[in-house]
Amino acid sequence: MFSIGEFAALGRVSVRMLRHYDAIGLLRPAEIDPASGYRHYQADQLRRLNRIIALKDLGLTLEKVADILDDKVGVAELHGMLRLRRAQLEAQLSADAARLTRVEARLSMIEEEGHMNTEDVVLKQVAPARVAELSAPAASYEGEDIGPVIGPLYEEIWRRMEVAGVRPSGAPIAYYVAAPGPTGDGQAVMVHAAVEVARDTSADWDFDVLDLPGIESAATIVHRGPMDEADRSMQILARWIDDNGYKPVGYAREVCLQFDRQNPANWVHEFQLGVSRT
Repeated sequence: MFSIGEFAALGRVSVRMLRHYDAIGLLRPAEIDPASGYRHYQADQLRRLNRIIALKDLGLTLEKVADILDDKVGVAELHGMLRLRRAQLEAQLSADAARLTRVEARLSMIEEEGHMNTEDVVLKQVAPARVAELSAPAASYEGEDIGPVIGPLYEEIWRRMEVAGVRPSGAPIAYYVAAPGPTGDGQAVMVHAAVEVARDTSADWDFDVLDLPGIESAATIVHRGPMDEADRSMQILARWIDDNGYKPVGYAREVCLQFDRQNPANWVHEFQLGVSRT
């Protein structure tokens, strides 16, 4: 079972969105704690969430989405609807390209439901790391909110490290921690752009230097390709965690193993998520 914040992160949506879907009966939590009122979700509910997001990106109202889901729309029919929307999006301005990518990613996950291979998930120990980092808030876990924040942060941390004469000693490590939003609903995310540096780095520069704790038990998966396709890898992690009786602890880390400025298709990241037995 996952808390609403954990489920939002795994599904790459905002907590506010999940609460709204609950309020209108579109996606109810699997359980609600009678004492605290906390919502809890299961990995299987990512299937319904995938369909909701895909249909919403088609331009359908949430009322229409509910009608379609209640009629148990098939993958073939949904596939056809998404292909039609893709033709429409291709005729629009380049600003709509991000939406097209999200539609394709959700479609891919829907088509592979029940066939996700969790054999690529590795349970391992992650060593502590000293990092130089900059951080900034994003409105939610959604890619359209994270993307415009993480890119400039890394450009700036590289620039400041070069000015300070600090060389990286390892891979960049991005991580995201829930932060209070302007309305206090907890959907905001603090985005951390970190780079591993030497253990003796401790001078006072215009960026933070801190020690990331090790992870005794981390569920990990290697993601190849652009980060706007990361949803599939995250949901494979969610399936493995649920199937093997674990629960996530701490925050997820994205370790950049290979970066190609010209072609994101060549990117390689390892996603690391601390877990413990439920």
